[in-house]
Amino acid sequence: MKAIVVGAGVGGLTAALALRARGIEVEVLESAPGERTSGGGLGVACNASKVLRALGVDLAASGVGRVCERFSLRTPSGKPMRELPIASIAVELGAPVVNVRRHDLITALRAALGDTAVHYGANVVGFDRVAGGVTAITLDGRMRSADVLVGADGIRSVVRGQLFGPEPVNEYGYVCWIATVPFTHPNLPPGAAAHYWGRGKRFGLLDIGGGDAYWWGTMNVPAGRRSGGKPEVLRCFDGWAPEVVDIVRRTPPEDIVAVPAQDRAFRDQPGEGPVTLVGDAAHPMLTSLSQGAGSAIEDGYHLAHALAAADHPVTGLRAYERARRDRVRALVAASRRLSRVEQLANPLAVALRDLAIKHAPRAVVRRGNLAPMRYDLPA
Repeated sequence: MKAIVVGAGVGGLTAALALRARGIEVEVLESAPGERTSGGGLGVACNASKVLRALGVDLAASGVGRVCERFSLRTPSGKPMRELPIASIAVELGAPVVNVRRHDLITALRAALGDTAVHYGANVVGFDRVAGGVTAITLDGRMRSADVLVGADGIRSVVRGQLFGPEPVNEYGYVCWIATVPFTHPNLPPGAAAHYWGRGKRFGLLDIGGGDAYWWGTMNVPAGRRSGGKPEVLRCFDGWAPEVVDIVRRTPPEDIVAVPAQDRAFRDQPGEGPVTLVGDAAHPMLTSLSQGAGSAIEDGYHLAHALAAADHPVTGLRAYERARRDRVRALVAASRRLSRVEQLANPLAVALRDLAIKHAPRAVVRRGNLAPMRYDLPA
């Protein structure tokens, strides 16, 4: 069996690695001219680090990124509201949370793939279903055939567009700025992560190892409005905790990327015939649960498992989609719910939210943080 994966991001490379591990020939087509060096950072949660470890990519053991040992929720001024039990959850689940530069994770996945064919500058513009499989068509007119085609090409997936036609994106009325930068600060100890919650705006700060930190900031804005760049970020977080203001000031303007808060309508079956989708192409989700990359990593593992177990490639694709449906739907919905709470702007609602954060029972807080990261590899 042969698979073509469209997209060499986290989801696409994980899918390729999992397929290769199951003895399935795989070829990856990526539109970018080379490995992407931008994209900020991410938290590889316990569920995702467990999958990667099963595929031979042990981030913690290899020193890629930084194991998250402390995670706190803070007020805009930096006053602690709640310590989240991230370290004990990692012990319970048997895998760590690792905060990492996205490019470093992609580099680790690419290295694990060895001699697997990854073609950069291969801009897929469509596909044709043919007898016994599918043919991917690139902008230069070249055609490559396989038994299955896996769209891992993001929220604006070309593969999804051909499968289902034009679809609107859901807008949530806020922008997220992201960047990574060399940064240390007494208020960000090694292995720490902190989220600062304000009124209609939030900030995240994560140690990603090697003297670097990843930060993100959100602000409620009208849908479709373009970001004003670094000056707007500085205005937005003026007067916040010293470490928040400091890291924004230290970030070169060209390194700050603005991303609108978007997702799409959930599809129970993100595929047809010999074609399926993984990651943001299948189920884009808001960043609130930090499970976008994690769910894509899970997708890749499940896809390979289902194809290897099936007596026909198409049967395997539908089995994969069924196996993922309930969990991914729940993650998308939970991300939306949490996002609404995080971005509250009404002063009374914000006061009640913060009060709940401070006084919620420990068992409730633990259960809420544990649920998205509890994941068992398919047998």
